[in-house]
Amino acid sequence: MIATEQMAQLSQEQALRKITELIDSIPDVKAAGRQTAKHNRWLNNGLSLLKNVFGESSMFFTQLDNFTWSETGSMIIHDARNYDYEVSQRHANAFVRQLEAAKGLLLSVRDQIEQDGVYQSNTSNSDAASEIIRVLNIGNSKLRKVIRTTPSMEKEIQDSFENLLIGAEIKYSREFPRIEYSSKQYVPDFSFPDYDLIVEIKLCKDSPKLLIAQINDDILAYKTEFHNIIFIVYDIGQIRDADIFKESFEKNEAVFVQIVKH
Repeated sequence: MIATEQMAQLSQEQALRKITELIDSIPDVKAAGRQTAKHNRWLNNGLSLLKNVFGESSMFFTQLDNFTWSETGSMIIHDARNYDYEVSQRHANAFVRQLEAAKGLLLSVRDQIEQDGVYQSNTSNSDAASEIIRVLNIGNSKLRKVIRTTPSMEKEIQDSFENLLIGAEIKYSREFPRIEYSSKQYVPDFSFPDYDLIVEIKLCKDSPKLLIAQINDDILAYKTEFHNIIFIVYDIGQIRDADIFKESFEKNEAVFVQIVKH
């Protein structure tokens, strides 16, 4: 789920629609040409969406913002009499190439939103939202790579996740704070107070029925102190349909479940 500040009202479907509109309008932008009103409007709309959804320091925003839409290298002009025309053509060709690259970037954005949904955060700035994205990406793309043998305890997964946080220089607390709820004490595996976020890691090595009950209980307890919750479920073959498993949990605001398959 994607962290957002100014566009927190967007649903996953709305965010996907806006990204798809940007992608579908690329042929019209290409036909209009570089530095036209249509191109500038398309670019500004894209930057605004990426900034609000991912944060101004995010990879997606930075990549789109760095396109020059022109030829920036040295040019060899073959016919000085047609200098202006050749330069114009070089810029036009660079514009088309970069527009195609931007399409690939936006397709990646759409893949990310389809995979993670829209992560609604009450964090107060885009930098914090961007940091939540970094935490999500660690669970989604890096955790499995550092676990080389089948884990038998959750602590093994927690230790691997902590090493990734340290490597990414993300500030966190482990097994803190202690939360009292319904005569029980709950302790999140990792907390990120600056982002109003906790991460809870689960190991699914038996029937997921008990795990489902645990996650439901955790949501009720942790929501009393934190707005944003990420559950990382490390599955060693017990969860048949990840989408069905996640569906009921993610109906809760700002709750995201990542399934990591061994």
